[in-house]
Amino acid sequence: MEIIFEVRDAEEGGFWARALGHSIFTQAEIWDELRAMVQDATSLHFEDNPEQPTMIQLHYIKDELIPVRAA
Repeated sequence: MEIIFEVRDAEEGGFWARALGHSIFTQAEIWDELRAMVQDATSLHFEDNPEQPTMIQLHYIKDELIPVRAA
């Protein structure tokens, strides 16, 4: 079983991540910390479930606005 997290930049800095299809949310200041937080949050969420995820996918989404000059 694989669980997918949508990861975005937090407005105040760092990152936030939320699991798709599960009520798991976490945040961190740096990427390595986010990876650890996602693993911990997933472990806690599935603590009493015999079917644990075997893979966690972090899907990083970066929004960027590019101004276009009028011709």
